[in-house]
Amino acid sequence: MFDKILIANRGEIALRVIRACREMGIASVAVHSTADSDAMHVRMADETICIGPPPSADSYLLIPAIISACEITGAQAIHPGYGFLSENAKFVQIIEDHGLTFIGPTAEHIRVMGDKITAIETMKALGVPCVPGSGGAVPDLETARSVGAEIGYPVIIKATAGGGGRGMKVANNDAEMERAFLTARSEAKAAFGNDEIYIEKYLTTPRHIEIQVFGDGKGGAVHLGERDCSLQRRHQKVLEEAPGPCISEEERARIGKVCADAVAKIDYAGAGTIEFLYEKGEFFFIEMNTRLQVEHPVTEAIFGVDLVREQIRVAAGLPMSFEQKDLKINGHSIEVRINAEKLPNFSPSPGRITQYHAPGGLGVRMDSALYDGYKIPPYYDSLIGKLIVHGRDRTEALARLHRALGELIVDGVDTTVPLFHALLEEPDIHSGNYNIHWLEHWLEQTLKQD
Repeated sequence: MFDKILIANRGEIALRVIRACREMGIASVAVHSTADSDAMHVRMADETICIGPPPSADSYLLIPAIISACEITGAQAIHPGYGFLSENAKFVQIIEDHGLTFIGPTAEHIRVMGDKITAIETMKALGVPCVPGSGGAVPDLETARSVGAEIGYPVIIKATAGGGGRGMKVANNDAEMERAFLTARSEAKAAFGNDEIYIEKYLTTPRHIEIQVFGDGKGGAVHLGERDCSLQRRHQKVLEEAPGPCISEEERARIGKVCADAVAKIDYAGAGTIEFLYEKGEFFFIEMNTRLQVEHPVTEAIFGVDLVREQIRVAAGLPMSFEQKDLKINGHSIEVRINAEKLPNFSPSPGRITQYHAPGGLGVRMDSALYDGYKIPPYYDSLIGKLIVHGRDRTEALARLHRALGELIVDGVDTTVPLFHALLEEPDIHSGNYNIHWLEHWLEQTLKQD
């Protein structure tokens, strides 16, 4: 087992990893920018080291600085958290070249799944169901129109190196194809430095269902059920729950086995998430995230496992501490992402926290790096906390979420907490009757009324 692990991240996910390390008796090293010198993950770690100024490119994304921090502190392994360098194959290769251990999959697995076209081709070969589409990069508008006519409109145009909703445009018919195609390519070039795009059938009322998988890197793998992440705004998840309210036990077992078998065949190591669009009883693969997900706590809640601890174990060469037969769902869990944003436009709201009180009680977990007096810097993602609740069933989990949101106090900045109060008043939320377009339609109607 490792003696010391460096966490190449910040905020609540850095705290999450530090806590797992502490329970395992492993020393932790926090890296930070000058803007994060008073951050909670810096206060909680066993050792800290400053790696640069506020901009991410000069600190959290600066690979030489992170490697140097390992050499200075004697850290043997690096946990990337999520975001930043967590899915950067070059980073993983450099870590390995320096005799260090990356807590996650291999550089090759990250590289394959990081390119959307290659990922789709790989998953098809592994027997995972995929959305009808171009089957590869689309070089020009003429080809795009041919693909649209062949698979049928509406279609969605996506950047092969995309993520976070950037480089994605919908064309409802041939007349809309030119503008959508050119805009998607332009956005992809600006966001990722790569204007390559591909085209898929656009499903009109799908849910976003993702399967949590975990591999030992030696041909063994399990699945830990699904999460429903359909409540989204601009392709960004807002609320996640597990298990999915629309998925039957038979469907869960079927698609879970397909996913576990797929990652086992490629000797995948560590945590991964295979994401699908789900419509009318069918699953269609869209991408695989080769890292821990923001919403991993809802899976931990219903299965009673520590996914970060398991990541560390597998990276150290130890076997997984559970088998598929050991994984039984217990109750229901919901997570809401709380951002420092001003409604209704969701504009960033950095600033000083004048008062913070985390909710508590049975079945309530608050993952946050906030504290009284903390100043949220303007340089990073606006996520400031994740409120996770667990109940015996979905009804109890929703009631617990309502209660916990009422206890949460975050003063000094605007947050998205009012959004969740409003959503909990909606019958569709209580019935689970929503899809990936529901929230944006609801917001549009709500703003019109205001």
